[in-house]
Amino acid sequence: MNLEKEVSRQERDKIRVRGVAGIVLAAGEGSRMGRTKQLLPFRDRTMLECVVDSALASSLQRVIVVLGHQADAIEPLLKDREVTIALNPIYGKGQSTSLKAGLRALTEETEAALFLLGDQPLISTATINLILAAYEACPSPIVQPVFAGKRGNPVLFSRETFSRIEALNEDRGARSLFDEYAGRILTVPVSDPSIHLDVDTEEDYRRLLCDQNDRRGDI
Repeated sequence: MNLEKEVSRQERDKIRVRGVAGIVLAAGEGSRMGRTKQLLPFRDRTMLECVVDSALASSLQRVIVVLGHQADAIEPLLKDREVTIALNPIYGKGQSTSLKAGLRALTEETEAALFLLGDQPLISTATINLILAAYEACPSPIVQPVFAGKRGNPVLFSRETFSRIEALNEDRGARSLFDEYAGRILTVPVSDPSIHLDVDTEEDYRRLLCDQNDRRGDI
């Protein structure tokens, strides 16, 4: 199956992939940044809005946004978007608490969840659709994009893994699942270096803005 052609077909027909939800993780306080990353301006929006808009434009069946830190300030940004807000009041205990909060907002019909990071504003709709097309062609417990031989985000987890995510310790993300399912992970080659680019520090943010300005100068 030619995944690039399948993605083009999905985009043309605006097909929603049945049973796959997007979960945007945006609850953290950005301790390394020292300010709320979700609210940082980028491309005439905030970084979080960029991620959410890419997810909404994709073939995901629905989009859930997990909020915690400064949720009252962030939620109004999304009020006109067709998303479900999942609040994580214990976000300070680690990323696994946000993974679980997202899963608990799913319906029984959800077959898989694509976890997107709220600080990766360059993730494109095309990359999301490529991951979804790969999962449809070959359902696997974990589907992960790869660029230049290195895995990145967003990552899709099937329902088979949900109980294992629920069992994670609070201060751990889903990395242990990569070892547990090592022989069954489907990797998807993409031509998108942004799967490796998240904004953790002020330096990362400055680099993101400089890259954006450089691209505009090339137009």
